[in-house]
Amino acid sequence: RLPSMRTPTAMIVGLVLCPCGLLLTLTGTLSPRWRQVSGVPDQPMDVVWEQGIWDICWERQSTHDRLCGQEDNLGYFDQVPVRVAQGLMPSSLVLTLVGLVVAALGVRCWQPEPRHLVAGVAGLVLLLSGLMSLVPSSWYTQELWALPAMPGSTLSVGYSLVLSYLGSCLEILGGLALTLSFHHCCKEC
Repeated sequence: RLPSMRTPTAMIVGLVLCPCGLLLTLTGTLSPRWRQVSGVPDQPMDVVWEQGIWDICWERQSTHDRLCGQEDNLGYFDQVPVRVAQGLMPSSLVLTLVGLVVAALGVRCWQPEPRHLVAGVAGLVLLLSGLMSLVPSSWYTQELWALPAMPGSTLSVGYSLVLSYLGSCLEILGGLALTLSFHHCCKEC
């Protein structure tokens, strides 16, 4: 009997979702829009402060003037959820890249049959990387209103935090899809 040249659907799903998750998580990590602070007293009404895990930006919405690299006068970057995000988000990105390389080796890598064990291990790595980026996103969201802000201002979730969430979920789903390769490995044993 000839080996099937078809790649299993679960592997294809994993290889589609995980790179998409990587791009969303990368964008969420680098962009300074995890939290928006608006309605700051003694400031024009159209001024918005955008806070991320690496930078604070000031934007005047009526003129679209934007200045990043603002001074952290309130100790925002010293807060534990921000420090954890600064550590876990880049670590998650690196782990995702490693997982994708291992997944590429396991799914085909010029072999007539996929290496199910290697693809399953890649799924576990990608699942772990998704969890590593989900933890700081969740913690930051939980502490969003407790992080220092100017008194009397209005706080809201920024799009970078949403992108980080979505990217984490896609990585977790892709990793789970790739871990289904262990099932085929167990059937062979």
